[in-house]
Amino acid sequence: MEMFWEKFRTAIVKGDKETVVALSAYPISMPYGIKDIRNRAQLLKNYRTIFFYEGNAAKCFPKAKPMVDPQNSKEFTIACSITGGIDEPLQYTFTRGRNGWRFTGFDNVNE
Repeated sequence: MEMFWEKFRTAIVKGDKETVVALSAYPISMPYGIKDIRNRAQLLKNYRTIFFYEGNAAKCFPKAKPMVDPQNSKEFTIACSITGGIDEPLQYTFTRGRNGWRFTGFDNVNE
């Protein structure tokens, strides 16, 4: 998990969209009322919305610590704040499947 997280985090900080796409699995779940991301093209189109619209993943990810669900060791989340906020309602979900760890979800738990 740590190796995957380091690679994904580095890709976000560097703006390496192709690596982010390669480390993602579809469908990527989205917040209530927003359609799930179903393929590479949709992820690239929505990249800024997911990683930079409400928050700034490039600033959050270097300090963020993965939180493993104690009841599901095949999933971890990263929590980030909305730009200028104190709370961390933006949640990025990563799941381990047969192809290893992948980015699988984004949510704003306050909505």
